[in-house]
Amino acid sequence: MSKSTIVTTTTLLSMLALSCNGFNIPQSHNVVSPSNNHRSILSTQLSMSSTETEMTEVEKLRAAAAKAREEYQELSKAMGKEVDAKGDITSPDTVKPKNLSVSEVEKIANSMNFGVGDASSQTQKLNELVDSGDFTLWNSAVRRGSTSDASMSKLVPFPVTLQTLESRTGGKVNGPSLGIDGDKDVSLDDFKDLTVQVVLGSTGLGIASLALLPENVGATFTYLFALIPILFIGIGSLAPGVIASGIVFSRGDSEDAEQQRERICRHEAGHFLCGYLCGLPVKNYEISSDTGVACVEFHTTDAVNGKGELSDADIAALSVVAMSGSVAEIMQYDKATGGENDLLELQNCFRKSKEFIGAAKQQDLTRWGALTSYGLINANKSKYDSLVKAFQEKKNLAECVSIIEGTA
Repeated sequence: MSKSTIVTTTTLLSMLALSCNGFNIPQSHNVVSPSNNHRSILSTQLSMSSTETEMTEVEKLRAAAAKAREEYQELSKAMGKEVDAKGDITSPDTVKPKNLSVSEVEKIANSMNFGVGDASSQTQKLNELVDSGDFTLWNSAVRRGSTSDASMSKLVPFPVTLQTLESRTGGKVNGPSLGIDGDKDVSLDDFKDLTVQVVLGSTGLGIASLALLPENVGATFTYLFALIPILFIGIGSLAPGVIASGIVFSRGDSEDAEQQRERICRHEAGHFLCGYLCGLPVKNYEISSDTGVACVEFHTTDAVNGKGELSDADIAALSVVAMSGSVAEIMQYDKATGGENDLLELQNCFRKSKEFIGAAKQQDLTRWGALTSYGLINANKSKYDSLVKAFQEKKNLAECVSIIEGTA
């Protein structure tokens, strides 16, 4: 074998040994195996590919949304709608409020002669003022924005429990404060105690008459005293409010004249505000000779529409207005004392309903009316407070309307 052949063979063997040693390096050495390197590179490539795919999908969605928006704007223009600088769609029929001052609104209101004329003409005039942008709050509980879409109305009744009513009014409005589940101050136990006292007192007086008076005279008085419990029970059955008032008066809980007047002002201002927001035209507005406070009476919407019966929408509006006076009292005094007549009037409205309203639904409507009126008064609290002051100062009807519709 030649020398060159030996050298070549030796070189090949050395390279082979080094190659073998390269595949048997101990794991303690800080060298990454080829398989790990391959997995790391492959993982990075897959991650980059996934991100690129997601970005591509997002870009496609954005492009599709932009295209759809452009098509929508073009279609809106073709339908006669306008597109502002931001790309929002506006209708040419949309009326911007003029934000008239109180004095400007008062001039318009004075020209209307509120309370004079039929309900439909008054309603038509007020609707025209809304359409022109002069007024904004008339019928706003039903009319949302510049539309008259009844589906957007706030006057859509739903079942309301006493617990819901109390929780959603911060604990203020509840059964006892409204007087719809018993009087908070005069309970059934109070009536029972007074009845026992009347019976025992009458019995004692009858016995004393027989014992102390001459026979015939004593017998006569005994019969008279025996009639007292019967008369008491009769009055309690027909007019329990009379007896309740007597109990309250005997406790010294009655308010003085000025406090009572302020309570009535708040009660009537609550009626006026909610009736106006619910779109009920004014039938009568005058200063009461008994209280010295303006009282407002509304046309029901059956008078506006010429119907003999009340629709569901009519009943909803009247439920809110009926309860608004008591709720307004509660918001200031934590309890209502002047809502009995309102509840009786609401009962009459239920009887006029086109659809029969059962006892359970009547209770739901009453509670819902209280909850809704609370929301309306709260949402317009500053105007309500100004309205209360106007009632205290015996402002006329046009001035009260200007307070609601005018801007400070």
